[in-house]
Amino acid sequence: MRYIILVIWSALLVTVLNYVVSSINNVEFDDPAFTKGLWISLVFAALLLVIDAVIPKDSPKEIGHQE
Repeated sequence: MRYIILVIWSALLVTVLNYVVSSINNVEFDDPAFTKGLWISLVFAALLLVIDAVIPKDSPKEIGHQE
């Protein structure tokens, strides 16, 4: 379920970013731009999954703290 939500959020955020940047540059937001944005969002989601797999899940131990 979290992978589906990740893809939905990445598609939504990249599409909004694509729309805002095209509006600022006064460029038409048409179907090729939308499709390219969706492909970029899939790459972004895959990159986030790789980063999540690389980062360790354990919290770091405090140095100098003894019980």
